[in-house]
Amino acid sequence: MVRLESIRPGSDRISYSIMNKKPLISAVINVKNEAESLSKCLHSIKNLVDEIIVVDMNSTDGSQDIAKNAGAKVYSYRPMKFVEPARNFAISKATGKWILLLDPDEFLNKTLKRELLSITKRSDVDYVKIPRKNIIFGKWIRHSNHWPDYLIRFFKKGAVTWKKEIHSQPNVKGNGITLLDSEKLAIQHNNYTSVNQFVTRALRYSGIQADELFAADYKIKTSDFILKPIQEFNSRFFFAEGYKDGFHGLVFSLLQAFAISLIYIRLWEKQGCQDKPLTKESFVSASQETVFEYDFWFNKYFKNEYSTNIFKKILLKIRLTLNYLTKNF
Repeated sequence: MVRLESIRPGSDRISYSIMNKKPLISAVINVKNEAESLSKCLHSIKNLVDEIIVVDMNSTDGSQDIAKNAGAKVYSYRPMKFVEPARNFAISKATGKWILLLDPDEFLNKTLKRELLSITKRSDVDYVKIPRKNIIFGKWIRHSNHWPDYLIRFFKKGAVTWKKEIHSQPNVKGNGITLLDSEKLAIQHNNYTSVNQFVTRALRYSGIQADELFAADYKIKTSDFILKPIQEFNSRFFFAEGYKDGFHGLVFSLLQAFAISLIYIRLWEKQGCQDKPLTKESFVSASQETVFEYDFWFNKYFKNEYSTNIFKKILLKIRLTLNYLTKNF
């Protein structure tokens, strides 16, 4: 099939294949007040896609105009607190054989575009897992459970459908492949540009997740407020080696722990801010488990990364053993 480049002057409207054949690749983007990012996103997929579908949720910053000027087909969808419920609607409007699904703050490089185009010539692939390069506070986060951050973002139409739950993974059918975890083959994601942006999103997402727990009649436990945040920090900073991301990794791990705390605090609020007694047993048990888990990961981190002194290692081992033996007392 012969493909045409985008046409200038006057418009960056995407031209379809010769003889009005069905588009090969349709880009699908859901957007709400993302004008600045959307412009860069659309520019990054020029000369790759034959069709652009933008589903707008009542933007007031000119996002619709930017999409139209780029030759996109623009549809409206009722405002949502998160994007998943609108994904399938957006995909349904695409007519291409292949779907490239992006958020407005995600961008493609030339190497990835060439790779995706070559995949369209294969008959044994129905969907593709693509690594995502997350930029947080201006730095590429290579640890902290944020790399390679594989997501299914390129697939044949009909092979992938989205669930309605927040941050859910899609249902797939057929054969999938996973691209190499290389920066050259990764989607760039300008994830968080400021702490204010993180907190704003955390407030929104925590409310949604608290609603889900409330609907499931979840019973709040003391450990939800004490143990779960520290487990989140430990999983990011120690287990996923967030410390290798430096201060960015430390701050991001702390913020993620804060976000987990918010979920249960907001659930408590939704349940009427009930003044339940805080029993000594439940508080001590959750606190001791927290101390033990943190101490385990700290010792492991200290031994692996900093301690070359055999006597220090022995002392750390003794300390860890004592903590284990006394954690239930």
